[in-house]
Amino acid sequence: MAHLPSRRRLALAVPVVLSLTASLGFLPTAASAAPVTASTTQTTEAGTLAYVVNTKVDHRTIESVKKAVAAAGGTLVASYEKIGVLVVHSANPNFGPRIRAVRGVQSAGATRTAPLSPAGTTDEGAVQVLSKAEAAKIEKASDAAGQSEPLEADQWDLRAIGADKAAAINPGSKKVTVAVIDTGVDDTHPDLAPNFSASQSANCVGGVADTSEGAWRPYTADDYHGTHVAGEIAAARNDIGVAGVAPGVKVAGIKVSDPKDGLFYPENVVCAFVFAADHGVEITNNSYYVDPWLYNCMDDPDQKAIVDAVNRAQLYAQKKGTLNVASAGNSNHDLDADSLTDTSSPDDSTPVTRTVDPHECFDVPTQLPGVVTVSATGVKGTKSYYSSYGLGVVDVAAPGGDKYQIPDTPSANGRILSTLPNNTYGFLQGTSMASPHVAGVAALLKSKYPFASPAQLQALLKAQADNPGCPTEPYDGNGDGVVDATCVGAKRFNGFFGFGVVNALRAVK
Repeated sequence: MAHLPSRRRLALAVPVVLSLTASLGFLPTAASAAPVTASTTQTTEAGTLAYVVNTKVDHRTIESVKKAVAAAGGTLVASYEKIGVLVVHSANPNFGPRIRAVRGVQSAGATRTAPLSPAGTTDEGAVQVLSKAEAAKIEKASDAAGQSEPLEADQWDLRAIGADKAAAINPGSKKVTVAVIDTGVDDTHPDLAPNFSASQSANCVGGVADTSEGAWRPYTADDYHGTHVAGEIAAARNDIGVAGVAPGVKVAGIKVSDPKDGLFYPENVVCAFVFAADHGVEITNNSYYVDPWLYNCMDDPDQKAIVDAVNRAQLYAQKKGTLNVASAGNSNHDLDADSLTDTSSPDDSTPVTRTVDPHECFDVPTQLPGVVTVSATGVKGTKSYYSSYGLGVVDVAAPGGDKYQIPDTPSANGRILSTLPNNTYGFLQGTSMASPHVAGVAALLKSKYPFASPAQLQALLKAQADNPGCPTEPYDGNGDGVVDATCVGAKRFNGFFGFGVVNALRAVK
């Protein structure tokens, strides 16, 4: 499963939570932050951990820190010099404390709790693969309704935000690319191939971008998450399968999931944000949280370094013109609460139960400044039972599916239907599915307003959203008679929906 919460954020205000990174105002607007990488293959020593080392950005300091890394028993893997982030491997158990004491190092820490050996996405539950019998039933209904795509009759989510009607007005521009930072994208799928951008795709596992042919593809058919997300955004209207929210834009895949455990480690995500920015990507979709911590607490040096490193990378992307969209998480947490219980971290070794303050311990990247945080809704337009929420945290909402909210569709499946590897289709639910709907609407807005900055795009997303307001009755997401969450706020802005559910038709009009 995957997760994601967010921090206290009001309207367009940048949260003060990341004040430690205020010095990042140096981030460039034009120069590339591509890494300098080690030229020889490194062998993994027993007990080796991966680290991010965050430094001042002047060349002299970085070169000095590199020497200190070697002296402390570290091996440089990648150096993102424009943002001052070094990716390092070390088997020295004292490497963290030693490198944090070096002049010019602003934060440093391990990116995992278990050594490197010779999954973290935000879908809720296993995929339900569409059978041939189900597909035939849906195709018959789609044909009867005059819908262009054979499986469109089951895409209640498109109709919920007016994306079906929007496509007839403006399906999106080929000059706009949404990069899916995820488990990889199967670009051979006939619904994705027409819109796939190989030149903006890569494998960032390990912290260094691999752009060789097909490196961005999922490892196996079980790594379906990224392909499903990509279809929700930009599956072509080509008389095949399903349609995406923005079927005319480009979609790219940047793979960040580890091949052994499926987790999304910080160095991989740093690489992905920088790669996307340096390759002209307009929007990134982030349906995951950065492992191994669901919430990264600033009083822990390792977790603080993770926040710092990923934030530097995503701010760099913003300054290069990239809007970052992320899912709010599936824990049904009130992210504006005084405290939360985290039982899942660290997820790369043995989790421990801890109480965290979501205003001091952050889900990354969704709680970072300028990132659009997305909650999920079902077919009835109410909050999905699993979706995290929070006043001043959630920016907007979108369909993510809900098995308890049953649509009037051929399959009567409340989840989201989209593409899967190997030319198949299936249903998933989660804030993982809500975020790409927002990314798709953002792509439509970028197509209409090509010179809009990331901040302006976020403002446009909020302006065109429809807000149903807090429910008038106590919220019981799964119908068991127990109140599951409390919505705080007003009609225009509240904890369940932020500024409202995005509206693709409004976006193109």
